[in-house]
Amino acid sequence: MGQILTLLIVVASGMGLSVEAGLLGPLGEEVGHLGATLSIFLVGGLLLSIALVFAPQRSLGTMLAQPRWLLLGGILGPVYVIVLTVATPIIGVGTTMVGILCGQVAASLAIDHFGLFLTPRRAMDRYRLSALGLILIALWILNR
Repeated sequence: MGQILTLLIVVASGMGLSVEAGLLGPLGEEVGHLGATLSIFLVGGLLLSIALVFAPQRSLGTMLAQPRWLLLGGILGPVYVIVLTVATPIIGVGTTMVGILCGQVAASLAIDHFGLFLTPRRAMDRYRLSALGLILIALWILNR
């Protein structure tokens, strides 16, 4: 897959996260934050279960043989969704998503710079730090 197409898919996925935040806020107000989070994972789990039936490679048997730290995303996912559910009605979808983006970029720069989690190293430079700075400015502007 080409780099441009990959970037377009990533941007579209980011748009989907904003839609998810917009849906989770009102759902959390009606059914509770944990109930809304559970509903997202139940629907997602069902869809993934159906997709796995048709997937060409099914290697779920080797999942538990992996180092335990590789499975931490299973903890981080629900925490992320709970934060979306709680924060969105309080600060709005835009501020919530820019705040999350800020955290994602900051952590991503550190992960890339140090090559954490078996990822290739990509040195932090002034351009990457400037991008983070611009996101911080956007967050500050949205909170005024």
